[in-house]
Amino acid sequence: MTFPPNRLRTGLLLTALTLTFMVCGLILGGNQGLKWAFFLALVLNLGAWWFSAELVLARTGARVLTPGQMPELEALTDHLAQRAGLPRPRVALVDDPAPNAFATGRDPQHAVLAVTTGLLKILSREELAGVLGHELAHVRNRDILLGSVAAVLAGAVMFLADSVRWGFMFLGGAGRGGGRGSLAAILMAFLAPLAAMIIQAAISRSREYLADDDGADIAGTPLGLASALAKLGQRPFPADPETPTGAPALAHLYIVSPLNQRSLGRLFATHPPLEERIARLEGTVL
Repeated sequence: MTFPPNRLRTGLLLTALTLTFMVCGLILGGNQGLKWAFFLALVLNLGAWWFSAELVLARTGARVLTPGQMPELEALTDHLAQRAGLPRPRVALVDDPAPNAFATGRDPQHAVLAVTTGLLKILSREELAGVLGHELAHVRNRDILLGSVAAVLAGAVMFLADSVRWGFMFLGGAGRGGGRGSLAAILMAFLAPLAAMIIQAAISRSREYLADDDGADIAGTPLGLASALAKLGQRPFPADPETPTGAPALAHLYIVSPLNQRSLGRLFATHPPLEERIARLEGTVL
C-alpha cells in the first residue's frame, strides 16, 4: 500500500522536530537534562491538547451555539459530519467581520467548528460546505493533536535555546566538553529555534494540503472550497491584531492565515499560497 505523501511528509517533519529537540537537550544538559526536558515537554503537550478547545474558544471569543440557534448552519454541519463519518461537532460563532474558520478540540468526540460572522456573510451554501468540509477533515485527520505536538516541541526547543543564551550571558557559558561543547551550544542557541520554526510551519502547510483534499471529498466537490478560498484571498491583510482572528499565535488554526504570508517568506508561512491551493482543487497547474 502506498503511503499518502502528505502524511509521510508530516511524519518525517515531526521526526525532524523531535530530533532537533533531543539534540538541544543533549547539548544543554547531557542525558539527564534530556530526560527532564522531554518530561516537561510531554506534560505541556498533554495539557495543551486536553484543554485545546477551551483555550482557543476563550482566546478568540467564540460562542458555542445552542441547538436551534442557527438551524441552517447546524443542519449543514450535521450533514457533512455524517459524510465524514464523524460525530456531530459543536458549532461556534466568532463575532468578527474578517471571514475565517477553524476547528479545535482534543478528538472527534470533543470537536468544535467555529466560523466568523464575516465568513457567513460572503459565502454561498456550496462555498460554506467546502470550508466546513476542510475543517472536518482537520478533525478526522487528528491535525489538532499533531499541531499541539509540533507547537510544544518547537516551544521546548526555543526554551532550551533561551536557557543556553542566558547561561552564556550570566554564567560565562562553559559548555559541556570544553571548547567543542561551547561551540555546539552557541550554534544550538541560534540555529535550533530557526530550524524549529521552519519545521513547525512546514508541518502546518502539509496538513492544510491534506485537509483541502479530504475536505473536498467530504463536501462532494472541490469547487465550493476553491471558490471560498478565492473570496477569502480578496480580503485585506494582515488582520488587525486586536480582533479575534488577528492573533499571530493562532494563525495556523485558520483555513487561511490572517497574517501577511508573503512578508513572512515561504519557509515561515503556516499556510501554502492560496493560488496553489485553488489550482490543486480545480485540477489545474500553475
